[in-house]
Amino acid sequence: MSEPTLDELRDRIDRLDAILIHTLAERFRQTAKVGDLKARGGMPALDPDREARQRARIDALASETGLDPEIARQIHGLIVDRVKENHRKISGEQ
Repeated sequence: MSEPTLDELRDRIDRLDAILIHTLAERFRQTAKVGDLKARGGMPALDPDREARQRARIDALASETGLDPEIARQIHGLIVDRVKENHRKISGEQ
């Protein structure tokens, strides 16, 4: 089998980018539901214990898949920061 061409590789990357964007959109839809449940239940917007468990889980997943854990932490941290901001807005916290 021949090596993929530059265009083929770029097409694969474009498909992966689309998967990432669709996955992020779904993740934010689900975390908005979590924020709504927390607000209705009078729960705090932030859960430091959950965040710590998730950081450890992300590190493990990165290691398992061969992704640089620092990259995984940065990307996940950005996502979690935005989720926390959304949860604060939903709950009325500042």
